[in-house]
Amino acid sequence: MPVPTFPPFPDDVPTHALLIIDYELLKAGDMGEKDRLWSAATKLGFWYLKNHGADDEVNGMFDMGAETMALPIEEKMKFEQGDAGISFGYKAAGAHAVNADGTPDTVEFLNIAKDDVLSYPKPSRRTYPHTVNARMNSSIIPFVRKSVEINDTILRVFNDKLGLPEGRLDLLHTASGEFSGSETRVIKSPAQAGRPPDRMAIGAHTDFGSLSFLHNRLGGLQVLPPGVEEWQYVRPLPGHAICNVGDALSVLSGGILRSNIHRVVPPPGQQSTLDRWSLVFFFRPGNSVQLRALTDQSPLIAEAVNDAIENDSEWAMKTFNPGQTAEEWFVRRVKYQRVNNRTGPETWMASRGTEKGRA
Repeated sequence: MPVPTFPPFPDDVPTHALLIIDYELLKAGDMGEKDRLWSAATKLGFWYLKNHGADDEVNGMFDMGAETMALPIEEKMKFEQGDAGISFGYKAAGAHAVNADGTPDTVEFLNIAKDDVLSYPKPSRRTYPHTVNARMNSSIIPFVRKSVEINDTILRVFNDKLGLPEGRLDLLHTASGEFSGSETRVIKSPAQAGRPPDRMAIGAHTDFGSLSFLHNRLGGLQVLPPGVEEWQYVRPLPGHAICNVGDALSVLSGGILRSNIHRVVPPPGQQSTLDRWSLVFFFRPGNSVQLRALTDQSPLIAEAVNDAIENDSEWAMKTFNPGQTAEEWFVRRVKYQRVNNRTGPETWMASRGTEKGRA
């Protein structure tokens, strides 16, 4: 399906300019590009990625998402996530809260486990609508394989910059036979024209895992940069993915790699009259990986954690050794976002990650 034409992103809203990283240069081992990636990942934790080579796969994934979301709600609900903290499957609009008051979200999405994609046609974690199976070989498997390849490349850069033993981060994410929370998600946000511009479609949060590989064609994503009090839009750029660091990688690195808070609101300007579609691949550690700063394997990480302890010992000890596996961290956060699990503001707090981080 041809890529549609959209109204332009407006020039009169606050935006934050991200560094543009060239994936082809990263693959070629260009030291200057590795330094630029490191700067982006340690200062804001977000960057654009160009020349990633996944445009065809991305277009196919958006087509799959449109076909799936067009199914009757009764059919989609056969594949619903449930309230136990399992992320894979369908989530209807309003099933998650976006803040401590319990305000429901406005988006529906489908999560497909990496484990199911790579074991297809044999299910590893669950089954999916027929629209997913129809696109598995042509779109989903190629997109997931490409996403894993890209994230592996980025992890190798971070591994070297952190001074970790060779292959350490790769081992934590791709150990043979280890299931993980890695998944791809297609999200539909219905047109929000007439609603307040700060009506959140997805509440302010940090991502659960290690790396996110995002594709969107309309505005709506906002970041809150360090030391800034006003939310700023990230302008979508054609052919550019938006990548960011998540909680797991921030914890493992002792906070050197930044998991920055972000949210999704209605697209600005004329774009608010359209449905907003986005696609993301979340790369997460193996389920059994203990989330803790790798202080015993990197002097750089050890120094960062010691500095954090001197600054705020209670926060640092809790953040960099939360006493949870990657799976426990993931399940907790998913479970307590669910409106059906809500008991009060404490439920929202139980869904939180590293949002209260460095200033």
